[in-house]
Amino acid sequence: MRYGVAIDLGTSGYRAQKIDLDTKEIKRTVITLRNPLPGANVMDHMDFAIHYGQDLAHGLSVNAVKNLLQTLDVQSGELDRLSICGNPIQLSIFQGISIEDLAYAGERKKKKYNIVEQERNARIISSSEISGLEEFNCEVVVPPAIKHEVGADALALITKSGMLDSDEISIATDYGTNAEMALKVKDIIYTGSAAAGPALEGQQIKHGTLASPFAISDFEFEDGALRNYVLNEEMKPYPGDLVDPKTGEILQEGQIKAKGITGTGVIALLEKALAHGLVELPKVKTPDGLIHLQNKITFSEHDVKEAGKAIGAIRAGHITLCASAGIALTDIDAAYMAGAAGTYMDAVKAQKVGLIPYSTEKIAQLGNTSLAVAREILLSEERLWELQDIASQIIGTHIMFATAPEFRDAYVLELAYWEEGMPFKMFKKYLKKKGLPSLDDPISNPVVDKRVERDIPVLGEEGLHVLERVGTYMTMVVDCPECKKCIKVCPNDAISIDEENRVMISTDLCEGAHCQKCIRACPPDKFNWENLEVFKQEQE
Repeated sequence: MRYGVAIDLGTSGYRAQKIDLDTKEIKRTVITLRNPLPGANVMDHMDFAIHYGQDLAHGLSVNAVKNLLQTLDVQSGELDRLSICGNPIQLSIFQGISIEDLAYAGERKKKKYNIVEQERNARIISSSEISGLEEFNCEVVVPPAIKHEVGADALALITKSGMLDSDEISIATDYGTNAEMALKVKDIIYTGSAAAGPALEGQQIKHGTLASPFAISDFEFEDGALRNYVLNEEMKPYPGDLVDPKTGEILQEGQIKAKGITGTGVIALLEKALAHGLVELPKVKTPDGLIHLQNKITFSEHDVKEAGKAIGAIRAGHITLCASAGIALTDIDAAYMAGAAGTYMDAVKAQKVGLIPYSTEKIAQLGNTSLAVAREILLSEERLWELQDIASQIIGTHIMFATAPEFRDAYVLELAYWEEGMPFKMFKKYLKKKGLPSLDDPISNPVVDKRVERDIPVLGEEGLHVLERVGTYMTMVVDCPECKKCIKVCPNDAISIDEENRVMISTDLCEGAHCQKCIRACPPDKFNWENLEVFKQEQE
């Protein structure tokens, strides 16, 4: 049997499919619920790789892929070809390519440190060229970037949307942790990515989870009560409990239990809560300050703010792209939504909370475009070189949001709106004062083209397998008293110490630069992250 494996190296998690290369049929799909690198977003991952070594980051990424291959039930002798897609940082870390040219935005800084821009064109290489994958003796197919900072995931988003074939002014967004977005005006593509954080993927929300079976994905109000909709084993929303959101009383029991709430569920809940007075930004207006869902899942003011920061980052990105192109948000004719969140969220509700420009009348939901392109180039070398031609022809203007004053000004106003309760009229007034594209009120009847029911439309005859734990670890031996402060302060139970004083950090649970409580709790000469190594399973 000849197998190929297509992988989306996503910032919030990896998605992979085993494909029979002879029949071209998808056999099995495996997803992880987290990225193997410490941290909640791409900036955390970059910070980790720069400060603690790209070899360490590379080892974690490769080990995660090997765990995926094991769960896909693909042996080294059966794997002919492996294809990958994702943003430039994730693809570079996996391949062992330096990310210094991605980490520093200023040209003077790059010149000072002699940082060379890396080539990120389409290529087919042997797995022996990637440290840790030598045993598989297969081809690795890598799609091209448009520019060094505009990666294969953005190219996938642009090509799969069909925006290149239309004269409309359109915007495409991959709603994830590192929200990639592209605005097409005439023949120019304006791109950017907002480190929105993982709230839209259901993370950094107390009861949040990535889209997976038995997660709440949507809500509707029924006579003052909340109907929960829960993803079933086929990843389709199924009616759950009808709950009094103020007390948690179950008014009507559904036939499916819930383990948490997805990012799409967060958006739906926020839209309904704002419309029905359960939330007046930034407060939750219930007796105990919680919105009660089924199975004792709750949503707090902290969760409102986390979701608001993510929504605000994406809307600030849209505003920045429009400002750079010299157009108004009202000029956008069509919007394309990609990624798991972009597929499962209710597009009308998403528009009402600001994730889609308010006046855009045509909305299309695309699914996981990154995995789709990984699958295409796995099965067709011709498609790989076709994508390289497209990437070379695109007139791209990349906006680095980290240094764009338009993004800074817009995001400050977003934070004031979501976290401080700035009235919407005042929000619009200050946008105008800053010379930024303004916001209208949401339209009530956009035309929604839901092109797929699931972000991964075909799972294969062997179905979907969820790796709830990525299975990657960092380790070091410490010589310190048995106070175990590092374990006590870790908010995610990511740290353990065995009898030989060997520290084990579960990297998918670790919040990385966003946290580092363990480092601050322990003497630096005892607990030093610079001593960490990738733990290899064969050492056991």
